[in-house]
Amino acid sequence: MREKLKKLRKEQKLTQENLSKMVNIHRTHYSMIENGRRNPSLKVAVSIKKALNYQYDDIFEKQ
Repeated sequence: MREKLKKLRKEQKLTQENLSKMVNIHRTHYSMIENGRRNPSLKVAVSIKKALNYQYDDIFEKQ
């Protein structure tokens, strides 16, 4: 599980559906990224970080 990613999303009151639409990916794809079952491409990772207004790379570390 990528706890920081989930925490940041929830702090901004976004659902997985909302965020996935913002970064133009399917919700199930985003869910797999957040759950640590899939790694995002560089393009998707940058889009997620921008959507969450987060600049560090530790957002995708599994915990």
